[in-house]
Amino acid sequence: MKRSEINKIMRDAVHCFEEQKFYMPKFAYWTIEEWKKKGEEIREIVDNHLGWDITDYGSENFSKIGLLHFTIRNGSIKDIFKGGKPYCEKIMILEDGQALPMHYHYSKIEDIINRGGGILMIQIYNPTEDSQLADTIVSISIDGVSKTYEASSIVELTPGESITLQNKIYHYFKAKQGHGKVLIGEVSSVNDDYTDNKFLEEAKRFGEIEEDEEPLYLLYDDYKKFINI
Repeated sequence: MKRSEINKIMRDAVHCFEEQKFYMPKFAYWTIEEWKKKGEEIREIVDNHLGWDITDYGSENFSKIGLLHFTIRNGSIKDIFKGGKPYCEKIMILEDGQALPMHYHYSKIEDIINRGGGILMIQIYNPTEDSQLADTIVSISIDGVSKTYEASSIVELTPGESITLQNKIYHYFKAKQGHGKVLIGEVSSVNDDYTDNKFLEEAKRFGEIEEDEEPLYLLYDDYKKFINI
């Protein structure tokens, strides 16, 4: 992706957060110069990958396949038994008609919440032993109510509704076409997008960025490139 495209997506996201009255932490808007002035006091932000994350999963077509995340808080698997945070919270935006690839998480359990906007569609499957799509019944929870669905079922979440997905449940998200973008919340166990994603088909979780202009705000995958602590 081009940095100019990422910057535009961020600007649009800030407008969406304002419209939905969702307030971001201050570090969301730090400039590169502000980041560079920080030291060990931001170790948690850097090490636990808090902040912006924008990906097109290697599709080169963000408006069709892609997602904007912002990780607000997160722990680290290695620190859980040392008194560290065992949880994560994200805010995400799916544009009208936009989707992300079918995948599951090896260890993460997550609640996905429609925080506002359009309708979030989630298709669900169990995996087979060789990580293909099984035809077995899928067990989930909708706002605390246990439910079962046939394989390939699509669950639709309207604003305020949520789904609990256990680890190793395949899921595919899409913002229902014609109903607008969706503001999505995620509350989960510790998140690691570098190691905990299993995609049904090959996908590139973090891609190369063409630096055609200065970053508006840093992605968390940028930290190692732009700051040194």
